[in-house]
Amino acid sequence: MARMAGRRALFAFPVLLVVTFGVFAVAEASPFDPVKAYTGTAGMTATQEDLDRIRVNLGVDQPLVSRWWEWLTAALRGDLGDSSVLRQPVADAIGERVGWSVLLAVTAFALAVVLGTFLGVLAARGRGGWLDRTVSSAAYTLEAAPAFWLGLLVIWVFALQLDVLPAGGLTDTGSETVTFGQVATHLVLPATVLGITQMPWFFLYVRQGVGDALDEDPVRGARARGIGERTVLLHHALRSGMLPMLTLIGSRVPELITGALLVETVFSWPGIAAATVEAATSVDFPLLAALTVLATAAVLIGNLLSDLLYGLADPRVGFDG
Repeated sequence: MARMAGRRALFAFPVLLVVTFGVFAVAEASPFDPVKAYTGTAGMTATQEDLDRIRVNLGVDQPLVSRWWEWLTAALRGDLGDSSVLRQPVADAIGERVGWSVLLAVTAFALAVVLGTFLGVLAARGRGGWLDRTVSSAAYTLEAAPAFWLGLLVIWVFALQLDVLPAGGLTDTGSETVTFGQVATHLVLPATVLGITQMPWFFLYVRQGVGDALDEDPVRGARARGIGERTVLLHHALRSGMLPMLTLIGSRVPELITGALLVETVFSWPGIAAATVEAATSVDFPLLAALTVLATAAVLIGNLLSDLLYGLADPRVGFDG
């Protein structure tokens, strides 16, 4: 495990270098002007001399490679720079928001895994039955449903029509303190929507894996020896059928990040979604690069985690990847 993690870390460094340079290159080709985004309406009356001075202060007057190298060397020293659009250090901007994004993503991911596994096992046990057909049809439908559409739908049902859950935000309107109860209540809808968008993949993988395992000779032999159906299902078929699902963990991280950004926007969740949009539209180089590195690192860690879990679940695979 240590050797695999070490090899992946060595591989991640050049990947992050290429990704950060790509961010600066794409931002360079963007039609948005960071100076206009920084000055806002005041830029309409500013003189060209003032605009040029602001351009120098923001560092956007330098060539692409120079800007990228200056940011990279400063980031390696722990200085991520200052966000021109949020008017605060990038590290502070991310630190204030990333915790809420992680809370939402982890809660939704856990919901997707648990619900997908539970329904997948039930569907595999009764393949062709009404439950299998119903849940499978719903899973294929949810795969095509956009996260923002589901978000608006549940807001209309549970917040506007039934008035049982808040429509968005982190705390109740007018509240000056953040309490566990308020956060938990406001987390229900966004985490459920994000979890439901990820659940179909886990359901389909578990259903197929457990269904195939139930037809294998070891499982048939266990049944022939008189072992109970529950033991056969949980200790034989489920373990074998879960292996393919473990590979999903890494591959679903990019989709989870994208879905989280949409869900955060719909529910006004105070994560990194708003900062990401503002950084992109305002060509905020330091903030945009830091957020992209964070997302790329999450994807790489997710892939590593899925490989480690697969190796632990099936010792025959080992950790040579």
